[in-house]
Amino acid sequence: MTKLILAVAALLAANVAMAQAPAAQPKAATNAPAAAKKPLSEKQAKQQERMKRCNKEAGEMKLKGPERKTFMSGCLKGEPGAAAKPAEAPAAAKK
Repeated sequence: MTKLILAVAALLAANVAMAQAPAAQPKAATNAPAAAKKPLSEKQAKQQERMKRCNKEAGEMKLKGPERKTFMSGCLKGEPGAAAKPAEAPAAAKK
């Protein structure tokens, strides 16, 4: 019984010590300006531009929920006619 009490007391003491430890300093890289970051590869830059374009198109079409997810998936894959798919889905559901 005393071993159990000692173990619990040790855990509580360790917990209190951890709570009083000073917070870790943030990494310098997170506070660095964008110019100091590693430049994107050509592939990453293309993907980022594709994401911006698809996101803008989905916003202009006022897509939300599953329709937006379906559109974004097709658009990011570069599927032709991805913009037409969301508009067709609700029309087919109404029939």
